[in-house]
Formats: sequence, structure tokens, C-alpha cells
Amino acid sequence: MNREELERVVANVLAGIAPEADLVGVKGNEDLRDALDLDSMDFLNLVIGLHERLGIDIPETDYPKLFSKDGLLAYLAAKTGG
Repeated sequence: MNREELERVVANVLAGIAPEADLVGVKGNEDLRDALDLDSMDFLNLVIGLHERLGIDIPETDYPKLFSKDGLLAYLAAKTGG
């Protein structure tokens, strides 16, 4: 999957967790949790949703790699071969 496709997947998963969250307005290195007002359960639900949607395992030790938009998309691209 390319970056645009991955960003759509993330946006769709986020829409089910925090419908008011606008991934487009988040800068690349900005912390997603702060920018989108995600609490720890929202973030965990995002990880679970991405796991279910993309079929990739995301170990807890990798969560810090997912905190920024750029980090999340780069991580997903690496895991999906994109």
C-alpha cells in the first residue's frame, strides 16, 4: 500500500473511534494523541483497528513509533511492504 492508501485506512479506523478526528490537519511530526485528543484507550483502539484492517501485528514495544503521523505511516508502510 502506498502512503495515500495507508492514510485513508488510518482515517477510516479513526472515524470509528473519534469521528471528530481530522487526520488531514495533523502535521507529519505532530503527536497524534495530542493533535486528535486521543486518550490511551482511543490509541489502543486505533492500534487494534489497524491490526484488524491490515492484518499486521503491532507489538506494544513499537507503539512509540506510531505516535506521529509520519512515524505511523512509515511503520505501516514497512509492515505492509508499501
